[in-house]
Amino acid sequence: MGHLITLATCSLNQWALDFDGNLKRILESIRIAKERGATLRVGPELEIPGYGCLDHFLEGDTHLHSWEVLAQILEGGAAQGIVCDIGMPVVHKNVIYNCRVIIHDRRILLIRPKMWLANDGNYRELRYFTPWQKHRQTEDHYLPRMLQKVTGQIKVPFGDAVVSTTDTCIGVELCEELFTPASPHILMGLDGVEIFTNSSGSHHELRKLHTRVELIKEATQKLGGVYLYANQQGCDGDRLYYDGCAMIAVNGVIVAQGSQFSLNEVEVVTATVDVEDVRSHRAGKNSRSMQAAGAERYQRIEVDFPLSSAEKVDADLIGEVHVEETDKGALGLGFELQYHRPEEEIALGPACWLWDYLRRSRTQGYFVPLSGGIDSCATATIVYSMCRLVAEAASRGDENVIADARRMTGEPAESTYVPTDPREFCNRIFHTCYMGTENSSTETRGRAKELADAIGSYHVDLNMDTVVTSVRDLFGFVTGLRPKFKVHGGSEAENFALQNIQARLRMVLAYMFAQLLPWVRGKYGGLLVLGSANVDESLRGYLTKYDCSSADVNPIGAISKTDLKKFIAYARDAFELPVLDTFLNAVPTAELEPITETYVQSDEADMGMTYEDLSVYGRLRKIDKCGPFSMYTKLLVQWGTRLSPLQIAEKVKLFFFHYARNRHKMTTLTPSYHAESYSPDDNRFDLRPFLYPVRFPWQFRKIDELAKSLPDKSKKSD
Repeated sequence: MGHLITLATCSLNQWALDFDGNLKRILESIRIAKERGATLRVGPELEIPGYGCLDHFLEGDTHLHSWEVLAQILEGGAAQGIVCDIGMPVVHKNVIYNCRVIIHDRRILLIRPKMWLANDGNYRELRYFTPWQKHRQTEDHYLPRMLQKVTGQIKVPFGDAVVSTTDTCIGVELCEELFTPASPHILMGLDGVEIFTNSSGSHHELRKLHTRVELIKEATQKLGGVYLYANQQGCDGDRLYYDGCAMIAVNGVIVAQGSQFSLNEVEVVTATVDVEDVRSHRAGKNSRSMQAAGAERYQRIEVDFPLSSAEKVDADLIGEVHVEETDKGALGLGFELQYHRPEEEIALGPACWLWDYLRRSRTQGYFVPLSGGIDSCATATIVYSMCRLVAEAASRGDENVIADARRMTGEPAESTYVPTDPREFCNRIFHTCYMGTENSSTETRGRAKELADAIGSYHVDLNMDTVVTSVRDLFGFVTGLRPKFKVHGGSEAENFALQNIQARLRMVLAYMFAQLLPWVRGKYGGLLVLGSANVDESLRGYLTKYDCSSADVNPIGAISKTDLKKFIAYARDAFELPVLDTFLNAVPTAELEPITETYVQSDEADMGMTYEDLSVYGRLRKIDKCGPFSMYTKLLVQWGTRLSPLQIAEKVKLFFFHYARNRHKMTTLTPSYHAESYSPDDNRFDLRPFLYPVRFPWQFRKIDELAKSLPDKSKKSD
């Protein structure tokens, strides 16, 4: 008979520095795990203080309160009869480490510090933590007195070791360690470790999940073993959305998977597996056995506790899988990995992020200036998607969602209100406004009104010409000169100034309406203003500094125009919103200049480049790390059959000129949901100067010299 073990991993919606809430969610996950018969529970990275504490990790308070929370977990007996893998920062010999604390029956078995830290993109772990560099070594860590009283231990092992139960062996990895070329699970597996835990704080990006899944599968496919992946889920106070998707893999096969996007505070994934499957998988690989025979040993921290139970003798339990809220099936019985298409990810990820931001900021709703264009349309549709998710959760009886919805809608304590209708809930918490001028068209005004009616938002329609005229008249009174648009004979400076007046006044009006509309409706509190500038416009700098793109948060700030169009096409059908068709077919326009018989303002004409080209430039600049010259050489290959070397040169130089000239705008960019790996966000992700030699004389000269020397292959194409 095999050794059947029920294992639990989880996704928790932790919040930075919310020690009460984080403790509650940790205890609930342990309770669910024990209820399902699990003997090992794994949680996300730094789950006690929350992963996104940033510089708060440098504060003594964060470490003190983390120990206090751990003491409560141990003292309350939550870890009785179960091994728990819990994350928190630990100061060892005056050095701060990102650690996993392995506990069982009111005792700390091991403190395992992270050895490879994430320090690129959105992550700056080396700013707060130091990697543990003594591989396969441990030291004594002397516990705080409050822990000594609870555990009866004065010191515990600290370092790179594994935990040996009476029937198997457990090894620990932390997030980034899975992504490194020489991952610890390889050497641990060769030394006989059969179960691996990975506690992660991994954020969502479009099209990213498959990378994580393949790494988890590969981790045990060649090596053999059981892999438990835990992740944070939700917005913990910053631009990132941690997309959960807790998983369990056995010998390279995913046997259980949690949701990637969810409003659940706690989601636990359990599976009953047979450790004998790992042993038989390894026994059939002679080359693995030879490598294992020569592997260096890990110190084993022994615990007199079996993960398998004599009661688990029913062969039908093998492969049993339990996922919170949704039963995903069982190993060998039709389990299928769930991947969302990018347009579905846009519908779900930013919506969940907006919900967390709204409820945790304790505000009463959102406000969006609807322009009648596709960007503000996408922002509004994402808010409607959020309302749909709230209605679905409320219909299932999710008490947390219902309580938050009642608070933000101003319902009294004794209310029985349940937000099961997304349009009705949208009307309560979502406010839209069309801010028209003499340069606006009836088409954009009509589209904005139709969209608001379709999703149920509380909509306001206004003309702001008198406000714009007052500012224009004020300038004329002070200077004696009255600026004119270019189509009326004005200069470039006049033309830009008159456009920017309208854009910036929209921002002022947006905040005024966001603060007062609840009062107008007889409610209390204020609204958060949502921005709607996409990633390509930000990259090019095609926005006015401190205009209506300036807001509290922006759900589409790192999503390309191309992906937004796909999302709108998806939402049209999935959300039954036929009005979205009119947005898909509309020409993108800022409507800041007068419309004449011969001129209608167009975004792509103004920018001098298409949105599709901007996506290419963005990926080459950020992901492929290209400067002007290397971008030019790459585009010669990509575009050389349809454009001449000189044409490609002009395109590259035009992009870098405008990118560099407008880079200063990124310093004030509205905090945006991070969804794209070429986001130009200056504040966290894209650390580059904002004052450039905008004409790049050396680089552009090299481009011009090469362009003149190359033959024009575009003329030879079919």
